[in-house]
Amino acid sequence: MPITMAELYPAAAPYFGWDLARDLQELLRYAFMQHAFEAGTVVALSAGVIGYFVVLRGLSFAAHALSHIGFAGATGAVLVGTTPIVGLLVFTMSAGAVMGALGQRLRGRDVTIGLVMAWSLGLGLLFTRLYRGSANLAIGILFGQIFGITIQEVAATFVAGSLTVLALLVVYRPLLFATLDEEVAEAKGVPVGGLSIAFMVILAVAVSEAVQVVGVLLIFALIVAPAAIAERFTTRPSRGLLLSAVLAVLFTWAGLSVAYYVPYPVGFFITTIAFLSYILARLVAPTLTLPRRRGRETLAREEQARHSP
Repeated sequence: MPITMAELYPAAAPYFGWDLARDLQELLRYAFMQHAFEAGTVVALSAGVIGYFVVLRGLSFAAHALSHIGFAGATGAVLVGTTPIVGLLVFTMSAGAVMGALGQRLRGRDVTIGLVMAWSLGLGLLFTRLYRGSANLAIGILFGQIFGITIQEVAATFVAGSLTVLALLVVYRPLLFATLDEEVAEAKGVPVGGLSIAFMVILAVAVSEAVQVVGVLLIFALIVAPAAIAERFTTRPSRGLLLSAVLAVLFTWAGLSVAYYVPYPVGFFITTIAFLSYILARLVAPTLTLPRRRGRETLAREEQARHSP
């Protein structure tokens, strides 16, 4: 089962009061909590940023499929004696490149994606059965194991997260144009096919990072939920990216904080907070925002004008 705070320090009685400074000191008293907050923040930032484009491009199901494919890679890596993150990256980046090459043809292929996703999960179960060690590692991959993350894994997560955000910033402008109006972008000379592959590879890295926090089965909490909420409150990409990243970080921090005091998996709290926030956003957003279609059309015209000679 995923590691909880109570399992790590069963005799400890966490302090909780209304003194915010002391509460913060309590949360960061142990090294494992410090590592969890460090890794969780990096993962949430990259997931929130990349997730905004996932929602805009309608690739939520494909992102979820990548996480299941990554499960097969992670369990396969463990089987051959390598760290899970290596298998995650190899499998998700390979699958992401193939999905990116399909471009617009990827949309509407829910049956194919679903079958590949189910097969990948089954393959991961086979690798788990062949593995002679503890099954807890596979369970951690499925549901997250952030309380067991080491300082070396924090460093690797920071490097991967930084590269993910940097790569997205490099392709931000043409990727946004291609996302809003692919046909016009292609006519203007934007390399739509190459951007699609690059984006899916970047997404694959972000998914591999997020698996450490919420696991394969709960990946929607950080990749999709914050972006889906942000899209309901603003049509401006810059604001949407910022809001999505902030929400992902807040969901992660809140989940880690609650899990410190309550002996239940952190993934449950992160996903619950994200889900309730999305429900609240659906109820509140229609009274605060203009129709999203009008905003999308305006953005598309602006991007077309910027890329015109």
